Amino acid sequence: MNHDPQPAPSFWRSPTGLTLLVGIAVAGFYLLTEHTAHVFGALPYLLVLACPLMHVFMHRGHGHGAQHHAQPRSSDDEQPRQ
Repeated sequence: MNHDPQPAPSFWRSPTGLTLLVGIAVAGFYLLTEHTAHVFGALPYLLVLACPLMHVFMHRGHGHGAQHHAQPRSSDDEQPRQ
């Protein structure tokens, strides 16, 4: 008998997650159809806000704060002679 535990289902595939997704879709549709002028009026501010948010979330994998030790360059790293 194999008693491997099943991985927990994703939140977005649970009944609560699907209900939340449908609610977000309905709210988004309502905003776009009934408040188009307000949504388009906020777009410039959302673009400006996107810049710092992208820097915060996209620079995560750069290894900031990690200690990097300088390694001496070998002769193989140099440019080839012509």
